[in-house]
Amino acid sequence: MYQRRTLVVAGHGMVGHRFVQAAIERGLTETHDILVVGEEPRPAYDRVALTSYFGAGSAEELSLLPAGRYDDPRVRLRLGTSITSVDTEGRTVLLSDGVRVGYDALVLATGAAPFVPPVPGRDLPGCFVYRTIEDLDAIRDASARATTGVVVGGGLLGLEAANALVQLGLETHVVEMAPRLMPVQLDEAGGRTLVRHIEKLGVTVHTGTATGAITGDGGVEGLTLADGTTLETQVVVFSAGIRPRDQLARDAGIAVAERGGVLVDEQCRSSDPHVYAVGECAAPGGRMYGLVAPGYSMAEVVVDALLDGAGTFTGADMSTKLKLLGVDVASFGDAFATTQGALELVFADAVAGVYKKLVVSETEQGSYRLLGGILVGDATAYGVLRPMVSSGMALPDNPEELILPARSGQGAQPGLPDEAVVCSCNNVTKAAIRTAVTSGTGEREPCADLSCVKSCTRAGSTCGSCVPVVKNIIDERFAALGKLVDKGLCEHFALTRQELFDLVAVHGYRRFDDLVEAHGRGRGCEVCKPVVASILASQFNGHVLGAETVALQDTNDAYLANIQRNGTYSVVPRIPGGEITPDKLIVIGEVARDFNLYTKITGGQRIDLFGARMEQLPAIWRRLVDAGFESGHAYGKSLRTVKSCVGSTWCRFGVQDSVGLAIALELRYRGLRSPHKLKGGVSGCARECAEARGKDFGVIATEKGWNLYVGGNGGATPAHAQLLAGDLDTHELVRYLDRFLMYYIRTADRLQRTSTWVAALDGGLDRVRAVVVDDELGLGAELEEAMARHIGSYEDEWRATLEDPEKLSRFVSFVNAPDTPDPSISFTTERGQIQPTVPDDRPAGPVLLAATIGVRRTEP
Repeated sequence: MYQRRTLVVAGHGMVGHRFVQAAIERGLTETHDILVVGEEPRPAYDRVALTSYFGAGSAEELSLLPAGRYDDPRVRLRLGTSITSVDTEGRTVLLSDGVRVGYDALVLATGAAPFVPPVPGRDLPGCFVYRTIEDLDAIRDASARATTGVVVGGGLLGLEAANALVQLGLETHVVEMAPRLMPVQLDEAGGRTLVRHIEKLGVTVHTGTATGAITGDGGVEGLTLADGTTLETQVVVFSAGIRPRDQLARDAGIAVAERGGVLVDEQCRSSDPHVYAVGECAAPGGRMYGLVAPGYSMAEVVVDALLDGAGTFTGADMSTKLKLLGVDVASFGDAFATTQGALELVFADAVAGVYKKLVVSETEQGSYRLLGGILVGDATAYGVLRPMVSSGMALPDNPEELILPARSGQGAQPGLPDEAVVCSCNNVTKAAIRTAVTSGTGEREPCADLSCVKSCTRAGSTCGSCVPVVKNIIDERFAALGKLVDKGLCEHFALTRQELFDLVAVHGYRRFDDLVEAHGRGRGCEVCKPVVASILASQFNGHVLGAETVALQDTNDAYLANIQRNGTYSVVPRIPGGEITPDKLIVIGEVARDFNLYTKITGGQRIDLFGARMEQLPAIWRRLVDAGFESGHAYGKSLRTVKSCVGSTWCRFGVQDSVGLAIALELRYRGLRSPHKLKGGVSGCARECAEARGKDFGVIATEKGWNLYVGGNGGATPAHAQLLAGDLDTHELVRYLDRFLMYYIRTADRLQRTSTWVAALDGGLDRVRAVVVDDELGLGAELEEAMARHIGSYEDEWRATLEDPEKLSRFVSFVNAPDTPDPSISFTTERGQIQPTVPDDRPAGPVLLAATIGVRRTEP
C-alpha cells in the first residue's frame, strides 16, 4: 500500500496560498497531506491592495480565503502559529506551541520583513512599518491623534503608505534617499512627473536626503533630515525596502545568498534536497524578487517539481503597473535602455502631467522591437505594450503612435501574437485566454465571460492591470465565434452603464443597495458606485449628499468643492455665460478678502476662489448664495460652463446674441449630471472667440441662425467638435441640444467624453445625426421630456446644503474642535495674493511647460 507523504508549508501569505491552490488543482494532495503554518491570525490576504483596507474597513474585503479553510480535507491550516526551528537531519519542524511535526518536503514561504534604517528614535511610539493589517490598524489609531505623518522611503511601498496617510487626513511628507521617487522603476524625467502629480495632492516630497533622527519625549514629535531640515510630525512610517525572512534556513544550516534569501536552484530547491523556498524569502541564482508575480511562478515550479515535472524558474518579468495617490505609473522591460544600441522614444506633456518613454531596438530586417518603457500619468497603453516586449513582435512602422495622444480618442491596438504573455503576474499567454474561450481547459467548459476566464486561467486575478487587454481578447474571440460579447461594467454588474441606466428608469431604484441586490452581486467598488451615483443624479436630480447617495460619491462631490494640492478647497460660483454685474463682482472680492482666498479667472469665464478650509465652505457659500450666486458644479461630472464672446450686443463683427444664448443654455443645463464633465461655448460669428469647436457642444452664429457642433473637448486627448446641423433657429437648436445631451447621458460608457462616445458609436456622427436630428428611432420626444424633468427638478446644491443641518454636519475638520483651522495648511504672499507655501526645492515663480517628443540614442 502506498504511504502518503507529509508536506509542510511555512507561511500563509499570497505566495504560500498560491502554492497550496496549485497543489490542490494539480492533484498533489492525492499523494500528500499538507500542513500550512501561518504566523498571522488570519488567512492570506491581498497585500497588493493593502491601502484599500482604509476604505473597505474590513479584512474580509482583502481575504484570499474568505472561508478560513481549504475545501480539500487533506490540507490543514494552522493560523497564529509559527515554525521556530527546522531539523533537516530528522526532517521535522518545531512549532511555536511546542508541537514537532515531521515532513517529507518543506516549502519555505516566509516572505520578507520591512527594513527599518538604524536611525536614532526609531523605537519611539508613533513609529510604524507598513506590512500587515495589524500595522495598518496601529497607524490608523495613531493618526486619529495626529496632524502630520512622514513616510521614510519613496519606492512602491512608500508611496502606498503615503496614500494611506493622505486617506487618514494627515499632512504627509515622503523622504527618499535617492534623487527621485521610485528609483528602481522610473528615470529622472518620469520621477519629476510623478513628483508634480503627488505634490498637487498636498504631499511634500523630499528626495536626495536621508533620515537623520526621530525626536520626541515619550512619542514621536519630529523628524530631522540629513540636510538639517526638521519636520514636525506625530507619525513616522518606515517603508525603506524589505529583507528576506531567511532565519529558519540560516539556523538550519541551509545556504543563503550573499545579500540574503534562501539560495535555490531552478526548481526552487535549496541546498537541502527536501527543502524548497518560494517568494520573497527565496533567492534564485542569488537574486531576491520583491514582487508577487515571480513568487507565483516559483510556487508553480515547486508543485511541478514535487510531481516530478521539469518546470524551472529562470527569472521573472519585473514589470509594474499601479495607481499611486491617484496617478497611473507603469514600468516594464528594459526601462532604462541598458541594452546596447537601444533607442528611446519620449513623449512628455508637462501641462497634462504625462510622461511616456519607449525603449526600442532595430532588428536586422530594419524593423523595430520593443524592449521596455515607462509610463507616468497615463498608463492605458501598458496592457498592450508589455506583452509586446515578451513576444518580440515587430512594431508598427511609426512606433511613436503607441505613446502619442490618440487622434480619435482611442489608443493604438496592434495585434498581439498568441505567444505574447498578457498577464505577467500569472504567466498567461494570449493563446491560453483564447483557448479558455474557444474550447475550455481541462474538464472546464468554454468560458462565457471575463469572470470565468479569470478563474480558469488566473489572467487578471492579481494586480488587475491586464484586465482591459484580457477583455479585448475575449471580445475579439467572441465576435469571431459569433458569440455575445460581455460588456459588463465591473465584477459586481454584468451590465453596461446604459443597461443600468435603463433599469433605474424602468424600476425607479433610488438606492445602490437595491440595484446591486436585484441585478448585481457583492458590495460594489470604486468603478460601479460613482457610476450608479451619476445615473441616479441624472434621472432624479437628487442632492448628491442625500442619505442614499452620499457614500457613493467621489471626494469632490462629497464636499461640493474641488480639493487642492495642499488639502484646502476651491469654490467656483456659477457665472452664466461669463456675464456678471459690478455688485456681484464686489461680493466675490469681499468674500475672497475676508477669507484670504486666492482668486483666479478660469478658462471658462468664471472666478475661482482657492484656499478655503473645509469648515469654512458653508460660511463662504452663505455669503455667495445671499448675493444671488449658486454652485458652479466645478466639482462634478456635470455641466461646467457655457463660454461666450460678447456677440452682436457689442462686437462689430457679431451677427447673433451669443451672450444671451450662452446664459440661457447654461441655466437650462446647470446641474445636469453626466458620464463625464460637459462644457459648451457660443460664438457670435465665424471668428470663434468663444472657442466653441473645442467644447462638448459648441454653437457658432451665422447670418441665418446657429450652427451646432458636438463631440469636442480638451484634456489629454483633444478633439474638435463636428458640425451636427446648420443654420438653426433658436428653438431647433435647443431641441437638438436637449436630445444630444440626453442621448449621450443614456448611452455613453463611464467616464467617456463626448468625443470618444461619438467615435465609438456604430456610424459615429452620422448615427448621432440620425437619432438627434432625424429622430430615426422615435426617441426625440422622450429625450426632450427627460431634459424637461431635469430642468423642473433643479435645485442649487449649495443652498440645499445650507438649509439641511444633517448635510452641514459633514463640514468640520476635527470632530472635537469643528472651528479649529487645520495646522498643516500654510500660505505665503505672491503677486499681491496669498499662495500655498512652496517648498524650497521647487520653483515658486512661473514655469515654462512644453510638450516634446524626441528620439535619442543611448550610448552602450
